[in-house]
Amino acid sequence: MNKRSFASDNNAGVHPIIMKSLNDCNQGHVVGYGDDPYTQSAIATFKNIFTNKAEPFFVYGGTGANVLAVGSMCRPFESVICTQTAHINVDECGAPERFSGAKLVDIPSPDGKLTPKMIRPYLHGFDFEHHSQPKAISISQPTEMGTLYAIDELKALREIADEFNLYLHMDGARISNAAVALDKNFKEFTLDCGIDVLSFGGNKNGMMFGEALLFFNEKLSQNFKYVRKQAMQLHSKMRFISAQFDTFIKTDIWKKNAEHSNKMAQILLNKIKNLPGIQVTQKVETNAIFVRIPHEIISKVQEEYFFYVWDESKSEVRWMTSFDTTEEDIENFVKTIKKHIK
Repeated sequence: MNKRSFASDNNAGVHPIIMKSLNDCNQGHVVGYGDDPYTQSAIATFKNIFTNKAEPFFVYGGTGANVLAVGSMCRPFESVICTQTAHINVDECGAPERFSGAKLVDIPSPDGKLTPKMIRPYLHGFDFEHHSQPKAISISQPTEMGTLYAIDELKALREIADEFNLYLHMDGARISNAAVALDKNFKEFTLDCGIDVLSFGGNKNGMMFGEALLFFNEKLSQNFKYVRKQAMQLHSKMRFISAQFDTFIKTDIWKKNAEHSNKMAQILLNKIKNLPGIQVTQKVETNAIFVRIPHEIISKVQEEYFFYVWDESKSEVRWMTSFDTTEEDIENFVKTIKKHIK
């Protein structure tokens, strides 16, 4: 495998400043399970961003955050509406359904986004005991296709959620990339748009591990500390998650890293979009590029640069840039593509 890859921003390492924060908090003894000054500082930092309406809880990773978000919103006889490409639907091994009991209702979407028009036909069967009861909408920002919800699109989803008494969850595994691309602060496209529960990620943007689950709906956070413990998501040495988040936000590493990875995606896009046999299939709004390339060159390019095939039937692949992607990486990658196209 090449030292660099374009498979996933998960494949990048830990940013040096984050690594330093881990070392800095690795001094002496503090009380475990979150009763430590690092965790209290990180909670205050999140409340400073989102106001005191936010109730942050730290968990191990994105799957845990999303599973607990679904479980907090739904009882086992209820359902969550999402896209077919949603991470909770295809990349969590059925964990949301297994551990919450709730049903996922997945809707086809060409760009990974949901709209009220797409959702409305699935909002039926209320009060009918033979039908799973719709209770929540889950979206990703940015989506698994790298696309973005605009503010007005998010507010429109809140409106239909209110109409049918539904909760609204946002999977923000790459929320930093979305904030940079939208040129908005986190609060403007989450709390201000009526999101009830937010999974706030950092692993794909320079952190080592951990995710924050933020409740903006007070009703949903009641007794959540017990739910987190039962779900095996309460980290004993919590300081090693919370210290990362505190540094991640206070030093603006989240922004610098996301700006860089988004910029690298645009540079890669501009270098490949006019190559013969290359077809860009989605808007490149963050750090993901979806393209169709000649089937016969996929394995050849993968011998030098690891990346994932997104849709085998369409010869569609996904290329991701990271906080540590360089222009030299891109230049060499494009040279490899050109060599095999010829």
